[in-house]
Amino acid sequence: MDRRTLLRAGTALAGGIGAAGLPGTALAAPGTTLPARSAVLAGMRLVNDYWINGHADPGNNQWARATYVSGTIAAYRATGVASYLTYARNWAQQNNYALNGGTSTRHADNHNAGQAYYDLYEIDGNASHLTAINESIRLMVYGSNTSNTDWWWVDALHMAMPVFVRVANYRNDATYLTKLGKLYDYTKKQISGVGLWNATDRLWYRDAGYIWPNGSGSHSPNGKKVYWSRGNGWALAAHAKVLALLPATDPKRAEYVSTLQALSAALPGIQRADGFWNVNLADAAHRGGPETSGTAFFTYGLAYGIRTGLLPSATYLPVVAKAWNGMVATAVRPSGLLGWVQGVGANPDSSQPVTSTSTSDFGVGAFLLAGSEVAKLTV
Repeated sequence: MDRRTLLRAGTALAGGIGAAGLPGTALAAPGTTLPARSAVLAGMRLVNDYWINGHADPGNNQWARATYVSGTIAAYRATGVASYLTYARNWAQQNNYALNGGTSTRHADNHNAGQAYYDLYEIDGNASHLTAINESIRLMVYGSNTSNTDWWWVDALHMAMPVFVRVANYRNDATYLTKLGKLYDYTKKQISGVGLWNATDRLWYRDAGYIWPNGSGSHSPNGKKVYWSRGNGWALAAHAKVLALLPATDPKRAEYVSTLQALSAALPGIQRADGFWNVNLADAAHRGGPETSGTAFFTYGLAYGIRTGLLPSATYLPVVAKAWNGMVATAVRPSGLLGWVQGVGANPDSSQPVTSTSTSDFGVGAFLLAGSEVAKLTV
């Protein structure tokens, strides 16, 4: 049985549409039971093989491609397909294991590549590949610039938080975790920073411009709030990745857990019937439609929470299954192209219109990360 047949069969067995790759033609709500592990892995392989076959050049070391590379390494670990690891190694070697902006950079987007370098280090064991990311984070922690105001947009949490924990563990130095907590507090809290977390709605604003009600972009065309789906997906993924690495004794751990749980609790009630989430979580009529990148990051974070016991399976497993089955049925085309991915941007109006053929490297990476966690919940 080939991968596409496995993919279709797995979706049908899960009670879903059973028509994987027919974009935008959902005949029924996707099933709330996960398919077999073989079907999940088949979906990952179909999508990743298509991407690699169309991108012989692994690309630069900026955040979008680095997110993809983290996904393809996760796919390698899940499937054992050696070519995925080879592709990731080629990407890192092509970029000399360096950072966009050099080691002096403080920009979180530039630190995202460090996640992939650490992923490769865990496989290859070559510490020289960590030189650039370790030095850049060291300068953030021990350099003369002691500012904690670098992370003013929510995406930064995903791009840099996991790297701080990895360097802390590598160096066996909790000072890195203390710095991480201060940077995080600036992003999250109104008293000490920009205050992007709305504890009442349990969602994150993208940046200060979207804080209700006075931010310049805080109102949708329908007068509702603006909570960007992928921005909240970045945040959920960040918390999941940090908690997977963080020492149990870290004083911020309980806060990271409670925030992951709170954000997760906001998601079931606003999930679309087709399994996706809209690009504006607060206004279904604002650029409404399936969007894969935010959905994939939510799937990844929720699946991690279920697997580790942070989220109750009875509540969240149907949400994860519905999201995964929905992406497979609606976003994955027969060729393996992953559609309905909103391109680079900062809000629901960015990179519109999003269509069945809209795709991007970070969206594929998010899908692969989601699949790697969903597969761990299956048999």
